[in-house]
Amino acid sequence: MVAGSTSPSTSRKEQILREAAQLFARHGFHGVSIVELGAAVGISGPALYRHFPSKEALLARMLVGISERLLAGGAALAEQITDPIELLGALVDFQLDFSLREPELITVQDRDLANLPTPDRRQVRALQRAYVEIWVDALCRLSPELAAEAARVAAHGVFGLLNSTPHSAPRSDPERAAGLLRRMAMTALTDPDLRS
Repeated sequence: MVAGSTSPSTSRKEQILREAAQLFARHGFHGVSIVELGAAVGISGPALYRHFPSKEALLARMLVGISERLLAGGAALAEQITDPIELLGALVDFQLDFSLREPELITVQDRDLANLPTPDRRQVRALQRAYVEIWVDALCRLSPELAAEAARVAAHGVFGLLNSTPHSAPRSDPERAAGLLRRMAMTALTDPDLRS
């Protein structure tokens, strides 16, 4: 196999994850059967077990996977960009791009995280905390007098704003919504009053 290419099995898993995210976002984890998941990707329900041992394992791969992806992307930006304002701008753009491209994953995360087995839920939370700390570090470098706890509150507030896109961004004009959300996020993160 050529380096970097994906196997048919990997490609099928990605297809299943994409379709499952759409279905879980629409109907909830418990509102979607294995038969419905299989039908969405053109296979029988039991054939899904060749790719994932259970519906919970599929949900875990989905939510752990996106948490890993966000952490890796945030860490790469932090490694490349030293200026804290520039880094915060890049992090906002990165999170906003995810929010606009994959709003169904935000919905699934918000609604169905509790359906993960405990070890997977803890893994997702640990990955998310590490991602938040990238933002906290940038905020504390921008404003050394800012307490880390206050920086975490600010970061979570901005996540709430950016992750509101499944409910707030109009499908007809996502770029305009993105511009507005970006300006609001950057204003919140760089407001001098945050430092007081």
